[in-house]
Amino acid sequence: MKFNDETTLFRELFGDTPKVRVLEYLLEGRELDHSIGDIAEGAGINRVTLFRMWNSLEKSGIIIHTRNIGNAKLYRINTENPRAIFLMEIFDKVINIDFQETTIAVKNS
Repeated sequence: MKFNDETTLFRELFGDTPKVRVLEYLLEGRELDHSIGDIAEGAGINRVTLFRMWNSLEKSGIIIHTRNIGNAKLYRINTENPRAIFLMEIFDKVINIDFQETTIAVKNS
């Protein structure tokens, strides 16, 4: 999954910040494990920027370490954390609204 420079409704609503980009990337790919490098690239941010916020994301319990592959640690959204569950619900609703609006716009054009 590669970061898309096109503005999404999720970023329009919550701000186009590095943390929002990381959360959006992880929420989109919630069923997958991601390395730090993949998350930074996928979110379209610098690794240094990601490292600056990483501890707060881990401490919040929103993301969890899932496994190691060689030297790479892999992470994903913690689907059992109440905060993460709330974010997933919001994300899914925003995506659904965006899809509905796009579908209506296509039908009307």
